[in-house]
Amino acid sequence: MDAELRCQCGQVRGQVDLARAHARAICYCRDCQAFARFVGQPGSLDANGGTDIVAMEPDGVRITAGLEHVACMSMSPRGLLRWYAACCRTPLANTSRDAKLYYTGVVSRCLDAGPGGLDAALGPADQLVANTASATGPVKPARLRFLLGGLRIFGPALFARLRGERAGAPFFDAQGRPVREPEVISREQRIALQQG
Repeated sequence: MDAELRCQCGQVRGQVDLARAHARAICYCRDCQAFARFVGQPGSLDANGGTDIVAMEPDGVRITAGLEHVACMSMSPRGLLRWYAACCRTPLANTSRDAKLYYTGVVSRCLDAGPGGLDAALGPADQLVANTASATGPVKPARLRFLLGGLRIFGPALFARLRGERAGAPFFDAQGRPVREPEVISREQRIALQQG
C-alpha cells in the first residue's frame, strides 16, 4: 500500500511504500520538539509534544516532484539529519548522517494514506512511544512495547548493514552523501528551540 507524500503547499510530492515500513511510533524527545519549532508549522506536534513517525526502509520513499525544495538541518555537527520542504517548511523525515544506516523516519504529518490508512496499515502511533520523559503532557511510558518496537525498527537496519545495503535516494546520493548540505544550528539556537 502506498501513501502520498506531500508538503503543505504541494510543491514537494512523492510516494511512500508502507509495505516497507517497520513500525510507527511517537517520539517525545526534545530534539524532535525543537525541529517542530524550527520549521514553525502548527500541528507538527501532538498535544503532549510528540511527533508521529513511520520508521521504514529508505528505498520505500520516493520524491517525484519538488526535490529542489527539500532542505536539511541538524541540531548538532553529529546529530540526525532532519529533512523538510523549504517552500512551506513542512517536516518530511529524519535520517542518520551515515548512509550505511538503512533507516528513514518519515514524519507522518506529510503522508496521506486515506481515512484511517496509516492506522490500518501500521496500527495506531501510540502503540510505540519513545522519550516520554520529555513529553509536555501526561504520557504513559511503555518500556516493553518500546523494546519490542525498537527491535522491529532497528533489527532490519542492522541486518541491512550486515548485507551492505546503504540508504540512497531521495536523501543520499550514490556516494552516500546527503543530497543537501545540512544547516547545523548553533548550540544556543538548539537550546532556545528546545525551551520553546
